[in-house]
Amino acid sequence: NKRVLIIDDEPDILKVTVFRVKKAGYEVLTATTGKQGLETADREMPDLIFLDLGLPEMTGEEVCAALKSNEKLKKIPVIILSASSDRIKKVSEAIGADDHVIKPFETEDLLARIKKFIG
Repeated sequence: NKRVLIIDDEPDILKVTVFRVKKAGYEVLTATTGKQGLETADREMPDLIFLDLGLPEMTGEEVCAALKSNEKLKKIPVIILSASSDRIKKVSEAIGADDHVIKPFETEDLLARIKKFIG
């Protein structure tokens, strides 16, 4: 099974996202801080990462930069999750993210991104 890592510190968003992604047949890993997310990615090598920008310990921007500068992890697609629609596109491009989704999101949007990157 393809594995998706969701890094988000909002329990409600995490719960709903995990439920929807699992229901679509993917294995789901979670982290609630930037540091934990980076460690989980390094240890578990997920096929795709959903990354919130506003995280404790390390921001989403810092996590994405660390992922994309790591030889082992840089090929994993990173999709930014953010409620800030006005700056998300600019930020996503600046930090090398592969795509972005604006919160609140429709399940179809999320699943379409997963299919686009990992099938």
